[in-house]
Amino acid sequence: MLREFVPADLTAVHAINDGEVPAVGSESPEALARIADQSTIALVAEVGTEIAGFCFVLPPGADYGSMNYAWFAERYDDFVYLDRVAIAPKFQRRGIGRILYAEVERLAAERRPTATDFALEVNLRPRNDRSLAFHAELGFVEVGQRETDYGARVAMMTKPLEAASGTAAT
Repeated sequence: MLREFVPADLTAVHAINDGEVPAVGSESPEALARIADQSTIALVAEVGTEIAGFCFVLPPGADYGSMNYAWFAERYDDFVYLDRVAIAPKFQRRGIGRILYAEVERLAAERRPTATDFALEVNLRPRNDRSLAFHAELGFVEVGQRETDYGARVAMMTKPLEAASGTAAT
């Protein structure tokens, strides 16, 4: 089941986030709460009564210091940026990521209908082959690469959003 993130989820979300470093950046609980507050989409996935994963998606104009976010903001007028998505290890490879991404696209059409692109980055160093393959399967393409201020090299990736491209069903 997917639902909106609420502040009571923060402890579980922080634990999942920290368990997935370096695939996602390490953040304090306070920093994660600030990201969630600015997100246009902030979701958690539950399996039974347990939080299995989460994602935070930022719109343009967020007060956010990520250089990866800034890279997209400099190049795209209107987008949604997947700042982070993580699934707890015991729930990985069950389709939860695909469900989260589909819901992000659906909600982006409602909450940010003018957004043209779904943007994110994936690690090239340290290499995250599983994530690169996952995103390629979902239709994301590399639009650039950058060295980060935290020592990684990332592939900057986007996927056109259907609502803005005019191909969504009406």
